[in-house]
Amino acid sequence: MIGTTKFFIGIDVSKPYFDVALMAVVNHVKQEIATARFDNTAPGIKLFEKWLKSQKTTFNEDSLIVIENTGIYHRLIWTFCSNRNLPIHIGNAAHIKWSFGIARGKNDKIDSIRLCNYAFKEADDLKATAALDPELMLLKDLISARTKLLKQRSGISVSVKELGNVNGKEHQKLIEKALKNAIEGIAKSIKNLEDQIKKIITGNQDFKQNYKLLLSIPGIGHVTAVYLIGCTGNFAGRPSGKELACYAGVAPFEHSSGISIKGKSKVHRMANKELKRLLHMCALSLIQHNQEFKTYYNRKKDEGKHSMSIINAVRNKIALRVAAVIKNQASYKNNYNIAA
Repeated sequence: MIGTTKFFIGIDVSKPYFDVALMAVVNHVKQEIATARFDNTAPGIKLFEKWLKSQKTTFNEDSLIVIENTGIYHRLIWTFCSNRNLPIHIGNAAHIKWSFGIARGKNDKIDSIRLCNYAFKEADDLKATAALDPELMLLKDLISARTKLLKQRSGISVSVKELGNVNGKEHQKLIEKALKNAIEGIAKSIKNLEDQIKKIITGNQDFKQNYKLLLSIPGIGHVTAVYLIGCTGNFAGRPSGKELACYAGVAPFEHSSGISIKGKSKVHRMANKELKRLLHMCALSLIQHNQEFKTYYNRKKDEGKHSMSIINAVRNKIALRVAAVIKNQASYKNNYNIAA
């Protein structure tokens, strides 16, 4: 009987707790959905495991959990599933919500039931997410911490500079002296984080291999290479160039309807803004210092293209090259002929 029973579990996760909806399908017949709520804590996870066992849930490929990617709030559940060999699909929140169509009513319990039904309907197409890698999580946290500190340092520096434009010299010296230790402290913390990031990259053969491949691509430097490894889970699932470009928000889609509505091509608001920013910096560097892209930019300008449209095309090209070198596991080869 157990062999003919499958379990589909939808979990709606928030910071304080998570709601669970479980559907058992016995001999292809759906059973009534059971629901429960647990604290999003280690003790809450233990109660969740106890509840799953009370529902006769099997901890193997006959079960499937679906949750939305919440950034950090789903990590305890992900860790639990990884340790118990319980298949889990961590999906893109926007993609899952679009699949619901027009949905009336919303609360955490309803959302968990929708995720449960989604797991049942899409089970054949959903890929189980790889087990949580503690080293990868540490790398992502270090990258995130570095990004936050860089923004803080930049914010303080800009503020001090702006004050310098309106304050007298003595006044400004007091301000700069008061903030000097803070700026130096942040710089020291950034240096420590960078040392830890380099240690992880060089100490992990898989990270190190992809890191070297990324650096072979013109325009991509250390910071962008490390961020790409972190935000893609070291390219888990081997995303295509188009998928990576969409994720970074550099693959515009036409906005039109029949012959009456037509707007500018645009990127989705849920794109990874930090990756988009880094690719933007890479694109600017290429346009200034790389002959291939300098020629490309000038040619498109002569054709009447808008500067940002050209830059976005360059960002998209970089994303395509990233996916290609990772897929082929071979360094980028520049076949551009300057004479051409």
